[in-house]
Amino acid sequence: MKILFIGGTGTISYGITKHLQGKNVELTLLNRGQRDTRDLEGFETIVGDYHNEVEMANLLRGRTFDVVVSFIAFTLEDVKRDYRLFKDITKQYIFISTASAYHKPLRNPVITESTLLHNPYWEYSRNKIACEKWLLEVYKEEGFPVTIVRPSHTYGDTSVPTAIHGHIGSWSVVERIQKGLPVIIHGDGSSLWTLTHTLDFAKGFVGLLGNFETIGQVYHITSDESLTWTQIYEIIANKFGVKLNPCYVSSDLLSKLGNQMGYDFEGGLLGDKSHSVIFDNSKIKEVSPGFVATIKFHQGVSQTIDYILKHPKYQLKDPEFDDFCDQVAALMGNVEL
Repeated sequence: MKILFIGGTGTISYGITKHLQGKNVELTLLNRGQRDTRDLEGFETIVGDYHNEVEMANLLRGRTFDVVVSFIAFTLEDVKRDYRLFKDITKQYIFISTASAYHKPLRNPVITESTLLHNPYWEYSRNKIACEKWLLEVYKEEGFPVTIVRPSHTYGDTSVPTAIHGHIGSWSVVERIQKGLPVIIHGDGSSLWTLTHTLDFAKGFVGLLGNFETIGQVYHITSDESLTWTQIYEIIANKFGVKLNPCYVSSDLLSKLGNQMGYDFEGGLLGDKSHSVIFDNSKIKEVSPGFVATIKFHQGVSQTIDYILKHPKYQLKDPEFDDFCDQVAALMGNVEL
């Protein structure tokens, strides 16, 4: 099977790429060549600018694929360009959408692929919804062979998942937990969330590759484990053998305070993480027999932290966000500040 990944080295795509190593596939990665891919041996890499359609067409001239997967299409313009580039050279086009597209506020915490799509809080989600709608229309009208995948919060080796963080990444939140400093948690910390390790996501995803019964269909792929946000942060604290020092702030207030300090939490928080979600993975399990997410969060995040501790380049300091957290904690009267 000949496969093209547009991207292939991001958090979600990296796990799939690693999963395919040693498998009987011809995988080509098309990206800007800005990430270290030495551990992705055995695959062809094409370096190019995804947003330059003329360059892309030249790079792809004479090639055909069984499957094309776009990990970095975010707008209607992106998918329309993909349609023009791939409609005659692939048997399946897989679009990576997002589970944040599901209706907010939620009408039912148990989510299936038929849950309505609507997100007034986050432009990112609305753009993905528009992409899905357009792709399914050209599937119905012209037979364009699209399969749509909606990942939720997926994590890997290089970043610890948190509800909010600053512009530089989440490591400063981890350090605050480790040092016993106040850690901001939205609401009362009791809303449920699902975190999926990239290697688990990959196990479900590969069942879609070249599986033509999935054309015209939509799938989400997540873990079946649901944790409260307090539990999530406590698991991180337990990794360091320390007690969590939570600072609970209502999601609305946190969004307003963030805006005042230059942080846009509205989309990712009010449009996603502040809502309790439980995913029904029955549909992906039908096409990926035996798929089950086996990496529990306490196991996966422990591996992530160990990896980051061994690779200092991912230990990114963020004094600006630390200052924001301190100010919020002081405002909320956190006595342990």
